[in-house]
Amino acid sequence: MFESILFDRPGQGEQAQTAPPPYFADLRLSQVVEALTAGREEYDLGPFFYAPLDDPDAIAYRQEVFEDLQSPALHASLGSFSEGMRAARERIAQALGAVNARQGARWFLDAAHAYCETALSLAADSALAQARSRGLRGFRGYLASYVQAPAFCALREEVERCEAAFSEIVYCIDLRGTRITVSAFRSEPDLSASVRATFQRFTRESAKDYRVGFPDHTSLNHVEEEVLERVARLYPEAFRAAEAFRERWQGFLDETVRRFDREIQFYLAYSSYIDGLRAAGLPFCYPRVSPQCRETQVRGAFDLALGHALSAEGRGVVRQDLQLAGPERVLVVTGPNQGGKTTFARMFGQLHHLARLGVPVPGTDAQLLLCDRIETHFAREERLEDQQGRLKDELLRMREILSAITDRSVVVMNESFSSTTLHDSRRIGAAVLQQLIERGALGVYVTFVDELAALSEATVSMVAGIAPGDPSGRTYTLARRPADGRAYALAIAERHGLTYDAVRRRIAR
Repeated sequence: MFESILFDRPGQGEQAQTAPPPYFADLRLSQVVEALTAGREEYDLGPFFYAPLDDPDAIAYRQEVFEDLQSPALHASLGSFSEGMRAARERIAQALGAVNARQGARWFLDAAHAYCETALSLAADSALAQARSRGLRGFRGYLASYVQAPAFCALREEVERCEAAFSEIVYCIDLRGTRITVSAFRSEPDLSASVRATFQRFTRESAKDYRVGFPDHTSLNHVEEEVLERVARLYPEAFRAAEAFRERWQGFLDETVRRFDREIQFYLAYSSYIDGLRAAGLPFCYPRVSPQCRETQVRGAFDLALGHALSAEGRGVVRQDLQLAGPERVLVVTGPNQGGKTTFARMFGQLHHLARLGVPVPGTDAQLLLCDRIETHFAREERLEDQQGRLKDELLRMREILSAITDRSVVVMNESFSSTTLHDSRRIGAAVLQQLIERGALGVYVTFVDELAALSEATVSMVAGIAPGDPSGRTYTLARRPADGRAYALAIAERHGLTYDAVRRRIAR
């Protein structure tokens, strides 16, 4: 029995997180979720993007749906379904907020009409019929049975009867000064065509349009209420039927259909977000994940948040490869400032979170560990109100991380312990790396301490590149090679104003 398009087993979504994980800000995933859910705030999609899955089959269940949604026809059909459901919800809200009971009954009838048409249209949709994923096939079967069930058929038939009654309402309004007379239509002639024909001969150029549009608000003023009341007296049966319909069908929205409407936005929102990146030439793939995976391999990946920002500006995006094989567990990233090291670290963390969501990830190919948790340790600005000092704060945060991780965890460290001396950074960094290695966790460590890259066979050195012949230029690509020993010296020189350019400016004074 179908229950959810997001979860392959009953009850999986009951413990959804309501707040983003602690690592979201460091990895800039908050920016990604904010951008892709913009315009869909009514669905409260954040919890779906906060809560990762822990089962490979549950991840495959979502990947299959994303593969189906690569069909433009199906994507459009589900978009139309969403618009129809939104219209039904808006009409229900208008009915609940209507001061005039007759108007509220009519809004409610419109809501039911929109809902029935939307459900029937998707049930008969040929694109949905061609879906191959377990999730969409399950919903298709549920919807086919639902629209043929006696309850839905009764709802639809009563909607059609009420709509037919309202379609027979025709009335006349006679305006004489401040007096308005409402009467039944008695085959009076429509003089509109005659008036247009009479004045057509005087038309020489486009005339100014003096017509006044109706206001957008849905509430009735006192004149409109009086007109409506008199129309209801002329056609009491139609209005009585609408009011009876509202009483009888208060809960006509099916819970499974309504849940599908919300959950499918997870797929539509993410698909729309990455479609723009795909159009800019950036690839996405379905990662292979396993909790027993001991090797990591990624090709052509990129930071999703940065990729979205750069592609929106029409700028190119540098893509990266990475690999951890055999005993390798930690990527130690060194190199010059502004060379893409932090971006690489964020990308590593993003890939693992996105893979756990069951969504396509940046890159042409990816094999990833289905991790049990992600931890980040990014350098923080020292705060005046913090009496314990930056280094102590970093050590306390690292102790919490080390006490929580397992051999299935991912740890992303960026400029950790850079607030202390080179000697202490080397000593503390080596101790932390040794703890990560002993626990078997996967990690990235961005650091100025080049010696850490050669700590053991479990560490892999990756160095940010510089432009050939121009030490100030950056390629923003990282390569597996030994650290060159210059990055920390340059950082120290920049920190103390001892670079070549800084010294020349000081002498020139």
